[in-house]
Amino acid sequence: MAPNAGRVLLAYSGGLDTSCILAWLIEQGYEVYAFMADVGQEEDFAAAEKKALKVGAKKFFLADLRREFVTELIYPAVQANCIYENVYLLGTSLARPVIARGMIAIADKEGCECVSSLIFISLLGSGAQLPSALSHHFVSHGCTGKGNDQVRFELAFYGLKPDIKVIAPWRIPEFYNRFPGRQALLAYAAEQNIPVTQTTSKPWSTDENLFHISYEAGILEDPNTTPPADMWKLITAPEQAPEKPERISIEFKAGLPVKVNVPDDNKSYQDGVEIFLALNALGRKHGIGRIDIVENRFIGVKSRGCYESPGATILRAAHVDLEGLTLDRNVRALRDQFVTIEFSKILYNGHFFTPEREFITSSIPASQRTVNGLVRLKLYKGNVVIEGRESSEGLYDEQQSSMDELGGFEPTDTSGFIQIESIRIKKWAQANIRKGQAGVEPKDVYGTRV
Repeated sequence: MAPNAGRVLLAYSGGLDTSCILAWLIEQGYEVYAFMADVGQEEDFAAAEKKALKVGAKKFFLADLRREFVTELIYPAVQANCIYENVYLLGTSLARPVIARGMIAIADKEGCECVSSLIFISLLGSGAQLPSALSHHFVSHGCTGKGNDQVRFELAFYGLKPDIKVIAPWRIPEFYNRFPGRQALLAYAAEQNIPVTQTTSKPWSTDENLFHISYEAGILEDPNTTPPADMWKLITAPEQAPEKPERISIEFKAGLPVKVNVPDDNKSYQDGVEIFLALNALGRKHGIGRIDIVENRFIGVKSRGCYESPGATILRAAHVDLEGLTLDRNVRALRDQFVTIEFSKILYNGHFFTPEREFITSSIPASQRTVNGLVRLKLYKGNVVIEGRESSEGLYDEQQSSMDELGGFEPTDTSGFIQIESIRIKKWAQANIRKGQAGVEPKDVYGTRV
C-alpha cells in the first residue's frame, strides 16, 4: 500500500489484537488515530495512551462513556430482564452501541477517512485490496471473523453513519493469511516490540467493562477444559468467599434502582453509576456472577465463553423478584414473551440502531410504572437469596391471599371458574375415550398408551 493511504480511526483496547492491528495499519500506509472508550474497565488509560503512541498512533482519544453506558444501556436491559439463552447477561453486547457512537463522533470531528474497530475482516471479499482515501469516512476494528462483535460494531456504524467505510483486517486475506491465529500475533508483537499481557501459556481473549468481563479462545476452546483458577479476574471463588453472609436492600422506582443500602458498611448509594459500582464490589466479594457456557453466536457458530457479571447478577435477581409483587400478570407475560426475548436478541445480534429497537425500548417504561418498592437480599458464597420485599403498589392483597381468612374472596366462585376451564378438557378426554372404543389406541402427550 502506498504512503498516505488515508486517516483511519481504530477502536483501540490496548490488547494483543488491536495493538498488532495498529502497527499493521501503519505498515499499509495509514495515518492511525486510536480511540479508547472508558466503559468502566479496570484499565491504566495513561499507559494505554503511551502504548498506542509508541506503536505509532498519531493521536489518542479517550471518551468517558460510563454514565451513558449505565443509564442508556444497562438500566433498560435491567428493566426488561434481558438475558440470552437463559444464562448470559449480555455484558459485551451492551457496551458496543455506546462505543460505536463515541467512535463515530470522533471520526466526524477529526475528519478520519477510515474507521477501524476490532474486527478487521473485509467485506470486500477474497483478493480485495484495502480501500484508499476517498471522500468517505473510514473506521476499523479488531474483531475476529468468526465472532459477534464484527457484526455489532459494523451494523452500529452503518446505523449511525450509512456512508461509513469499514476496514476489517480479520476478513482481509492479506491479514488473516499472515496472522492465522493468536500465536502469530504474539510473534508479530514480539517482532514489533509491542508489549502485551497475553502469553503463549495464557492466550485467552478478554473483554471488560463496568457490567462484566468475558474470556474466550486459547485453552477455553475445548469446552471440557476447566478454566484455570488464575484466569478469573473479578470475582472471588465462592468457596473462598466470606463465611458470614451480607445483607443489603435495593430500592426501585419505575423498575430502576434508586438506592442501595449496605448496613454492614453503614453506607447508602443513590447515584446510578455509584449504585452499580457498589453492587459490583459486593458481588465480587461474595463470589456472585460467574458462568461458563457454550452459546450460539449470531453468525451460526457455537462458542465457549466464560463470564463474570457480579453487580448485574444481583440487580437482575432483585428486579425479577420485585416484579412478582408489583407487576400485573398479563403485562408481565407480554413483556417476558416479547420485550425480554426480543430486546435480548436485538442486543446480542447488534441491531441496536434499528427501528425495531426503538419500538421495543419505547414499551419498557409502560411496563415498569408499578415496579416500585424495596427488596432485601442475602449475599452468600455465590448465591443471591431474596429474604423479603415490600411495595405500596397494592397488587398484592395479604388478606385476599391468606389461607386463614376469606378476605373478600368467595370460594364458591371458583366452582364456576373450574367448570368453564374444564369444557375443552372434558371434550378432549371424551374424544380419547371414543378412539379407544373404536379400536384406536389413545396415547398421552408422552406417546404412551392411556
